[in-house]
Amino acid sequence: MPVKLIILFLAATWAGAQNALAGGGSFITLPALMFSGLDARAANITSTVALFPGQTTTGLVGRKLVSGVGALSFRALVAISLAGGAVGAVLLLATPASFFAMLLPWLVLFATSVFAWGSFFRKPGETHGHLNPLAAGGVQFAIAIYGGYFGGGIGFLMLAALTIAGLGVRAAGATKNMLASVMNASAVLIFVFTAKLDWPRVAVVAAGAIVGGVVGSWMLRRVNEKILRGFVVLVGLALTVGLFLRAV
Repeated sequence: MPVKLIILFLAATWAGAQNALAGGGSFITLPALMFSGLDARAANITSTVALFPGQTTTGLVGRKLVSGVGALSFRALVAISLAGGAVGAVLLLATPASFFAMLLPWLVLFATSVFAWGSFFRKPGETHGHLNPLAAGGVQFAIAIYGGYFGGGIGFLMLAALTIAGLGVRAAGATKNMLASVMNASAVLIFVFTAKLDWPRVAVVAAGAIVGGVVGSWMLRRVNEKILRGFVVLVGLALTVGLFLRAV
């Protein structure tokens, strides 16, 4: 067990640095937690809870740039995200572990595709049409449900939705960081009181992610971001293939 916890800490440190540099840290923590002995659903829940402190810190750092979408205020987006995150968390807890294990390869494939699109194919500020406040709220609610249930790729999904709704890239980036922490806050609250969490693993991953976040912030201007994003896509593809093979 100590050896697995050490490996888990190193993986979480890597994930924290990855999140600070380019995103996609959950692609590292999820398989590491499964390797440590957790089933797919428990690993997903543990990863969400453990990465939450670092995610919240990221959101708070850029809080001065957050914005609503036209007539849809930022407070309304927060309320929508809290509600959606809670719905997603309840749906995850209601999902049998065996069914989630079968669903996981498809979720990882979707998240990897979204990450690859946002990293390499979507141009900054690119918009196709314009979302009105009602549509933006509906899209955010759907993203929040997905975020509470699994969460891979939510950053790029929100960035796309918020820029299409009319926000500038910087405001959209800060807003999606804060909303990501908000939707996970409701999910984490539900998980803490209803799920059987393995707290030693939560503590190890949280500590590693915090250390990695500090290291990643220092490395931010010293590492090629495209290489990092490409690496995340490769990890996601490898994880997808491995999970599909495991499900056969």
